[in-house]
Amino acid sequence: MAITVDLVADMGESFGAYTMGDDDALLDIVSSANIACGFHAGDPRVMDRTVGECRARGVGIGAHPSFPDLVGFGRRTMELEPDEVRTDILYQLGALSAFAQAHGTRVTHLCPHGRLGNLVITRPDYARAMAEAVHGFDPRIILFTQAGEVVPVAEELGLRIAMVGAVDRSYEDDGTLTPRTIPGAVLHDPDEIASRTVRMVTEGTIVSRGGVELPISCDTVLLHGDGPDAVALARRIRAELEGAGVTIAPIHETLGS
Repeated sequence: MAITVDLVADMGESFGAYTMGDDDALLDIVSSANIACGFHAGDPRVMDRTVGECRARGVGIGAHPSFPDLVGFGRRTMELEPDEVRTDILYQLGALSAFAQAHGTRVTHLCPHGRLGNLVITRPDYARAMAEAVHGFDPRIILFTQAGEVVPVAEELGLRIAMVGAVDRSYEDDGTLTPRTIPGAVLHDPDEIASRTVRMVTEGTIVSRGGVELPISCDTVLLHGDGPDAVALARRIRAELEGAGVTIAPIHETLGS
């Protein structure tokens, strides 16, 4: 049976005079991009340029909203009310969509960033807040998520979801990502990362930090674009997936626009 998967990276995370990641090189490798919307990284110029490059190269455009945590890069816990989460996501989605419209295209998916992305998996109120923001703005937008609280609320609202496999992050025995405060949460060995990615996609399993084999469903595999070896790792992952007979394509093409 033929397998198709989306290869996505976090992008547009530069800010002003500060450059984060080699987006130009990554855009030649990935099929979709999660673009920072200004709350944890990114600014209007960066957003405009990143969207334009995605449009020119046929890369799927995704919003990557975050907690309003520019200093902490969106990786710190913030105790927001659910309506604050909903409106903050709506604000960021609207900002990125303005640039997409100006370039004659649209936002096709949304993937929450950092600590917000962790919490929507485990908190029903945050999951609903995110889903309602997307549903109210454009119900065609695909929600990127992992198994957890987002799935039932997305189904209730009639939103499409894409299950995400994190290629360079450790998993706990319950299927959640290992908190970054724990040593080994982020993986660095390219051989390990590449082999576990192929296994995720072709076999539907992953081994947790505690040694438990877990089932995992992957419509898209996510790599972080801000590491020094991100481009080489992206090339390696794409080559090994294609070598295993996997087709790489933007998620909106796989699930339908």
